[in-house]
Amino acid sequence: MPRARTALADLSDDTALREEVAGLKEELERLRAEWSEARARHDSLQREAEMRASRLRDIAREKERWQTRIASARRRMEELEARREKLREELQALSQAPEELERKRIALMNAVAEAERERREAADRLAEAENALAEIEKDWREAEKQVSAAREEAARLQARLEAAEARLGELSATIRERMECLPEKLPLKIGIAAEELPSREEIERELVKLRESRERLGAVNLRAEDEMREVSEELEKLVSEREDVIRAIEKLRGGISSLNREGRRRLLEAFDHVNEYFASLFTTLFGGGKAHLELIESEDPLEAGLEIFAQPPGKRLQVLSLLSGGEQTLTALALIFAVFLTNPSPICVLDEVDAPLDEHNVERFCNLLEDMLKRSGTDFLIITHHPITMARMNRLFGVTMMEPGVSRLVSVDLETAEQMREAS
Repeated sequence: MPRARTALADLSDDTALREEVAGLKEELERLRAEWSEARARHDSLQREAEMRASRLRDIAREKERWQTRIASARRRMEELEARREKLREELQALSQAPEELERKRIALMNAVAEAERERREAADRLAEAENALAEIEKDWREAEKQVSAAREEAARLQARLEAAEARLGELSATIRERMECLPEKLPLKIGIAAEELPSREEIERELVKLRESRERLGAVNLRAEDEMREVSEELEKLVSEREDVIRAIEKLRGGISSLNREGRRRLLEAFDHVNEYFASLFTTLFGGGKAHLELIESEDPLEAGLEIFAQPPGKRLQVLSLLSGGEQTLTALALIFAVFLTNPSPICVLDEVDAPLDEHNVERFCNLLEDMLKRSGTDFLIITHHPITMARMNRLFGVTMMEPGVSRLVSVDLETAEQMREAS
């Protein structure tokens, strides 16, 4: 019991212990801080050592690469040295080339000069030959003309000779028959002196001369009859072909007439349908008035022109050219849609047709488009800048330029957008 109290008394005085504990804590904190610094220095030194080791490895690899490059450079230097020696030898060999080339150049220039001289001489001879040839051709054509004229003259003389011989034979026969004597005795019989007639020798000489002229004409064309027969056959063939062509032309004209009749019938039927639709659409677009189409300038529908007569409400009947710009546009639209109703097309493109129209007429135009869509089933592609027309379309397509020179196509489905708005 006294011992416990003594210990309690000793414990009651713990100031020194607390101070010692505080000092130990401070020492512990200092040691921890030093340990942290030492750990940080250790880590730093370890990282630095790793970096230096990596650097040493890089340096070793770089050293190997440089050694490889040095070896390659040495081989390259050896190759270049060998090439330099070879080039030195070639240069030494080529040092003699200018003189050789100069000798060759002089020889070639002499050869060129000689060739040029020979060319000029040949050109002169060619010109002389061409002139001589031209003279020869001229003489030949002249001779050919003379030969042709001589042949014609010989043929004419031969014909005269043959006619004369035939006439002489006929006269001799006539003299023997009528005068009952030889032709040589006829002058004595009729009392004419023999001196007044040409002698037999003169007649024979003239006959020989005519025969020689005939011989100079050349051989007779023995194929004349065959050629005439061939020409006749060719002529008959051409005549037959001509008759076939005439019959084909008549048949073609008949076909053209038939096509024209069918074309007139179909044109008039189409014209009546278009005219009927046009009058109806005009009244719809203008809210009244009347209009019609007429064929003018010819009674033949295939050659006639077309004139449009229109009478808007409150105005007199007049041709299309006398209407205002907006009225002309509406009238033209009525005609276009009338043609589409007569022969509907899958698609129709209208380029800014509403530009001349005011807002009231644009509304009429849009209403007519909706009616045409229901009646004909045609899809209309309209190019427009008018907001009313764009608001009445099913889908809009626009071209925008987000960047200079770069166009982009954007589209808006108005029907889907309206359904989404109603759903929300």
